[in-house]
Amino acid sequence: MFEGILSSTFLASPHTTHADARLQTPRLSSYMFRRARLAPAALRPPQQGPWLRDPHLRRSAPTVAWQVQRRTQYTGPPSPDPNPNVGPGGGDEGGGSEPKKEKFHWGPTLFRMFESAATTFASITILGLVGYSYTRYYKHLVLQKINNAFEPGDPILDLAGSDKGPAQAPHWIHREEQDVIDAIVDGSMKGHYFLIFGEKGTGKSSMLIEAMQRVNGAGISIFDAHSDIEIFRIRLGRALDFEYHEDNIGSLFSIRGPRDASALLDIERAFNKFEKVALTRRNKGGKPLVLIINSMHLLRDDDDGRDLLELVQQRAEQWCASRLCTVVFNSDDYWVYERLKQHATRMEVLPVFDLTKDKALAILRRWRRNYTGEEPPSEMLEKVYDQLGGRLAFLARAAKSEDMMATSDDICEKEKTWFLNQCWILGEEMDDDVMDQQKYASAAMVLAKALVDREKELEKTYDSERGYILPEIPLHEARQVMTRADFIQSYDQINVFTISSKAMVRADSVPMQRAFREICGQDGFDEHLQATLDRISAIESLGRTRELTIKDLWDKGRYRAKLKGPRGQESEVVFEVAEKEEEKGGDS
Repeated sequence: MFEGILSSTFLASPHTTHADARLQTPRLSSYMFRRARLAPAALRPPQQGPWLRDPHLRRSAPTVAWQVQRRTQYTGPPSPDPNPNVGPGGGDEGGGSEPKKEKFHWGPTLFRMFESAATTFASITILGLVGYSYTRYYKHLVLQKINNAFEPGDPILDLAGSDKGPAQAPHWIHREEQDVIDAIVDGSMKGHYFLIFGEKGTGKSSMLIEAMQRVNGAGISIFDAHSDIEIFRIRLGRALDFEYHEDNIGSLFSIRGPRDASALLDIERAFNKFEKVALTRRNKGGKPLVLIINSMHLLRDDDDGRDLLELVQQRAEQWCASRLCTVVFNSDDYWVYERLKQHATRMEVLPVFDLTKDKALAILRRWRRNYTGEEPPSEMLEKVYDQLGGRLAFLARAAKSEDMMATSDDICEKEKTWFLNQCWILGEEMDDDVMDQQKYASAAMVLAKALVDREKELEKTYDSERGYILPEIPLHEARQVMTRADFIQSYDQINVFTISSKAMVRADSVPMQRAFREICGQDGFDEHLQATLDRISAIESLGRTRELTIKDLWDKGRYRAKLKGPRGQESEVVFEVAEKEEEKGGDS
């Protein structure tokens, strides 16, 4: 097809001379007719006369060649020419000269390079913009979630299950400490952080929940501490609605896990985010936020627990000084106060004690009326108070039971059994393998006896208005009585003895003091306790005793030992062999 078009063009060219036509026409014409004969019959051109050989008819040759080309174009594409550079004369183009090498152009290559670079730059730019936008959005979302955690309503109020006001709640009673806690929780008291401190069951957590219900939990978050720092981290994150970046999809493109840090570092990060939210709220003119950490005594008194307590206290000092947040610690044990006291400058301690007699009788009567619908006599209420004192936890159990007196006796018996199971002494017959445990138990018994003896020295132990007056011993004297300084903290943790914020040691409750009185008043208790102490001393003395065996003393041989006292005094001891009885009889 290409050759047919080439021949048509050549023959139809106006610049073609007659000589060229004579040279080229026969060859091209024979070529075209040879192609035409190979075509199918339907496409084969009709036979023509000798007009191609007639010089006068050569002008019509282009038309014939074009007709042949049109008729042969349906035969399919022609096979490529093996040597396209060969000219009509059989030689190469240009009269047999070698073909010229084409010049290399950098334009297309540079364009492709620029196109690839632009595509790569655009991809990286889009990816960077998407990553930056997501990071900004995620940071904003984190702060927004923390801010929402301090909106009105709190999960702890839902768990409490009371949507009534404090005055209508059946378990509510107005206490002196309640007014202070209300002022702390609603943000009125600023510039300090607080430690609410008291025995287990005195109503510390209940008063906090009552104060939160007054303001519907607005600006307040509360959670319980735990001995495991990892669990403490999770509970803090749930209270602040902070996921510690574990929900960040950016971690999908990182080799490291979602959290490559310790629990203490995560808590520090959570506090950093919380501080930003508190700053924003303060700039808008809001009250300081309130963060309540309940059950601080559950932290372990080890390196991890002390580090965590130090971290939280540092933040509490900073936040209360800048009016950002008021941190409230709630603890049952003295060691938390002792630890916080070392670095405290703005800490306020709020002690919570048992109810006085009049308030205890009032709440006991009210609970009994609400739970059972009966009106108990005053004599029965006083008997219950004489056994249980003003401890709210004990009074609630007695008020809900069918027989209050039986329940009161059961509570006292359980307290006594608990103390005996933890601290009973074994006497003179004890084995030396239990000496360490018996040191712990005998020290508790000695302290209990000291409290009973101190009670006998008091002018009065019961007041008609205040109720019971439990005997107390200063902490340093208690350690002197026990001859040990490390056991008293453990006694406080197992709720046998308690240490007040003024470092006074007393029985943990009225039932526990009754147990001390009953145990120490048993016949032969003093002798049993003294026998146990003597046995412990004997075992310790035996452990400090060393035996010296002297051998090879022949023929009245002797050893001379020089002893030197602690103050430099010297003395000599001579060991020599005594004569045998047989030798003495033979000489006589």
